[in-house]
Formats: sequence, structure tokens, C-alpha cells
Amino acid sequence: MEALLKNQLTTKFIGKRIVHYTSVTSTMEVAKELAQQGAEEGTVIIADEQISGRGRLGRMWLSPKGSLALSIIFRPSLRLMSQLLMLTSLAAVHAIRQFCGLKAVIKWPNDILIGEKKVCGILVESEVEGELVNFAIVGMGVNVNLTPESFPEISTLATSLSRELGKEVSLSSFATVLLTEIEQLYLLAQSGICIYEEWQKHLETLGKWVRVKAGEVTKEGKAESATREGALLLHQSDGTLTEITVGDVTILKD
Repeated sequence: MEALLKNQLTTKFIGKRIVHYTSVTSTMEVAKELAQQGAEEGTVIIADEQISGRGRLGRMWLSPKGSLALSIIFRPSLRLMSQLLMLTSLAAVHAIRQFCGLKAVIKWPNDILIGEKKVCGILVESEVEGELVNFAIVGMGVNVNLTPESFPEISTLATSLSRELGKEVSLSSFATVLLTEIEQLYLLAQSGICIYEEWQKHLETLGKWVRVKAGEVTKEGKAESATREGALLLHQSDGTLTEITVGDVTILKD
């Protein structure tokens, strides 16, 4: 994988250093250690298999062989921090459409769906001191050649690129497209070009009645729009417009 990626990538900084594992507990944990040791921006940690992959809110993320599990180290400005999840979600949509010809959409805040099933999850973690971002890590898990039926716990909720296409997908070629898209959008955002409007266009959550659960608090309403910082604006039945920054969304109806 490492050699294939290095031969295929033509990026400016993402993937100039690739750390590849056949099997690892979590690419996020490795990335955090490397970032704290001063690893350069754009370092990619990639694994054929994750034993203890993590999703949002400390949940387990299933990453058996055939999936793409990677983490990227960034050293963004504080302004760019709020756009990392936005731009990586959009990059995943672009990559899936470009490489596979499949229509992918974003389920707020961090899931990529094909149809109504999850194909990709994204996690952003950072270390910030005051106005200084020491580092940020974007973790991505993509079901590339996963067979959902082999895993009963996700079989009704997940799909994969190979399942949708009816054939095996090259992990290295897809990863190349994905990393290239991430770099392009990151550089655009860094230069001040706004990606918010395109990101919002791909948010399938908008316009639907949803239930949002954040910890012990549950709110229901219509997902009206999203802020430029990526928060969801929920119009509740009592007329209240609530800004949701974190939570699990269940779509109730259109």
C-alpha cells in the first residue's frame, strides 16, 4: 500500500510521509503520538486493519481488512479548525463520485452515505492552547471492500464501495483520489475560499424532521440549515431555532 500510494500521489504535502501498518490498534492513536513528537503536516497513517478503531463519542469503528483506515496530521490555524470536518466530508463525497461514479451525501455531522447506508465515517481531534492549534488529526474509515453481511452488527446500516459497484475496488487508487481531494479543499480553505456553500448542498439532513441526541438531551425539529462553522440549525415545533454543535441525528421524515 505504501509504495503504491507514493507512486500514485502527486500532492504537495499530504502523503509526503506515509506510515503504513498491516494491523494497528488505532491510526488516530499513532497519529497523535507522531503529532506530539513534531511530525510534519500532511503525515498520513494508514492501516490494512484496525483492532480498536474509534468513531465519535468514543464509539468503536469497525475496520477489518478490505476497509480503508487512515489518519492525517494537520497544523491548521484556529480559523481553519472549524472547517476540517466540513472539507474532509466534502472531499469524501467528491472522491466517491469521481472514482466510483456513485452519488454520496453527507449526514450531519460526520457520516457519508450512499442511499441510506453509511459508507464512511470521519473523526476530528485536536490539541489547542488558547489561540494556537498545536495539531489536528482527521481520521477516516471508508468501507471500500467490506462485505456488510459478514458483520451482523452493521449489516443493515452499512454499505461499501464494492457492494455498490458489484466489484472489488483498488484501495490504493481510491486512497490516492481521496487524499488529493482533501489537499485541494484544504488549500482552497487556507487561501480564504469558502467551501461552506458546496458542503451545505450535499447535506442530506437539511429540510428533514430529525431527532438529535446529545448526551442526555434530545431535541426534535426540522433541520433548516447549517452555520458556516458547521453547526446544525434546528427549528423546533415551539418555534425555537436551536444551534446544535454536536449530537447524533436520526431522520424522522422529509
